[in-house]
Amino acid sequence: MHICLSDGWGGLEMYPARIIPELQRQGWEPHGLALAGSRVAASLSAAGIEPLTMASRGRALLQVGRVLAYLKHHAVGVLHCHKSSDLRLGALLASLRPGLKLFFTDHMGVTRPKKDLYHRWAYGRVTRLFAISEATRARNLAAFPLPAERIRRLYLGVDLSPYVPRLDEAARESLRRELVLAPDQVAIGLPGRLTPGKGQALWLEGLARLRAIAPDLAWHGVLIGGLTAREGSDEAYVGRLRERVAELGLEKDVTFTGFRSDLPRLFEALDIVCVPSRNEAFGLTVVEAMAAGKAIVGANSGAIPELLEADCGRLAASEEPQAWAEAMAELGRDAVLRRRLGQAARRRAERQFDVRAHVRALTDEYAGIVGHAVGT
Repeated sequence: MHICLSDGWGGLEMYPARIIPELQRQGWEPHGLALAGSRVAASLSAAGIEPLTMASRGRALLQVGRVLAYLKHHAVGVLHCHKSSDLRLGALLASLRPGLKLFFTDHMGVTRPKKDLYHRWAYGRVTRLFAISEATRARNLAAFPLPAERIRRLYLGVDLSPYVPRLDEAARESLRRELVLAPDQVAIGLPGRLTPGKGQALWLEGLARLRAIAPDLAWHGVLIGGLTAREGSDEAYVGRLRERVAELGLEKDVTFTGFRSDLPRLFEALDIVCVPSRNEAFGLTVVEAMAAGKAIVGANSGAIPELLEADCGRLAASEEPQAWAEAMAELGRDAVLRRRLGQAARRRAERQFDVRAHVRALTDEYAGIVGHAVGT
């Protein structure tokens, strides 16, 4: 059972529904526990399972007997939590029903020590804690009251198949026109939630400098992401981004797409994908762009340098717009280089980030099989 009692919507909340189809293909029977009416609950339903739902996190604790009865009825032996606040329920269930295995994935990257009495109790019942990158594992080792052997690095995985190009030239050009792209323009995209940590403001400054250092380059920026809180974005920040676009004179040079459910197809319309996130715990957007075979510029901070090897893309300092402008200019001027980097990125995604391998490693842990290449 995957437990995610969150009313937000980001990579953490999307994770259970992302892997459920592959869990089923590999012979497991997944269940879910989510907040009633949440996007998590809706995503689990869309993935093919009807989750057990609770009105609130507090209600879930008060109805622990109901959850235990559900676990017994469905012979559930593994719990997997994705928010640290959900460990209260997970640890309580594991305490009340000996034999339950409890797993926790730290999707966010812990930022402060968690070694007080409560956290020693809760994490003491965790069978395995998964870090989603080496960068976060280093922080986990320092912050959590667990021995090193119970903290394992397990990179996230994606289903690579949707990212294989499908559009013919006419459909691709039609999509580019929808994004306000002229035929001769290099399309520079930035997908992700519109929140300060994702670096959109830095990217806009980089685009303004790109215009200055490469006046001969025809380009257009495509900012992909929801514009409302319901879609996971910071509405005040979105307003500031629009104001900055106007101040920089980029109104005709940048398209705000709003939320799009067709990201794999949007990648086909892009030439360069930028991921300027600061201190990213993993960098799922980087992997998705790699799967799509795109030339990528990523921030040189957090886990992104682990994902984006030198032959797969370029790294730029997360606080230096000039570095971003120079990287975008280099890739924008060289279509052959973009193609080579994109092909190398796709091959790395196939080797390292396929959801099938991720789920095999995960279920080996569920089953207590030691020795799979999960990381140390």
